[in-house]
Amino acid sequence: MLKGKTIVLGVTGSIAAYKMANVASMLVKRGCEVHVVMTKNATNFINPIAFESLTNTKCLVETFDRNFQFHVAHVSVAQKADVMMIAPASANIIAKLAHGIADDMLTTTVMACAECKKILAPAMNTRMYENPVTQDNIELLKHYGMEVITPSTGHLACGDNGAGKMPEPETLFQYCLLYTSDA
Repeated sequence: MLKGKTIVLGVTGSIAAYKMANVASMLVKRGCEVHVVMTKNATNFINPIAFESLTNTKCLVETFDRNFQFHVAHVSVAQKADVMMIAPASANIIAKLAHGIADDMLTTTVMACAECKKILAPAMNTRMYENPVTQDNIELLKHYGMEVITPSTGHLACGDNGAGKMPEPETLFQYCLLYTSDA
């Protein structure tokens, strides 16, 4: 089902970013072409080289990276995408996307992905997740047709317990599987 499909993984600055290496690996093993787009903050949690090694594609971080063959990277990746998953989706990226702010490689790529299914997996501190502003932004993204995965509840990296934990890689993989069958 996944062979020949293109999945774009958007990774933001969260301790949960490390889980996305497993998701990328699972998708590649099933025959997907996987492209990873990271925010600059995400590179503080996991190195882009890890994704490049797993996917055999350049990990995109910088919007104006001059080290590539000429094409408009965020548009060309977006045009190929069958599914785009943003995980972990930080409160910051959720707010930017909800309000159409496209000021980095990840947000410009999401904005250019007009045709494919977009899935977000919020991951953040419980108080941030439950903040009414974040909840309003999530509802707005749902209104725009994005699938938002309810975060898991449990012990968070900050030491708190509650909602805000990113689901395990297998769950994220299953969402990609679900939405590529419709693509």
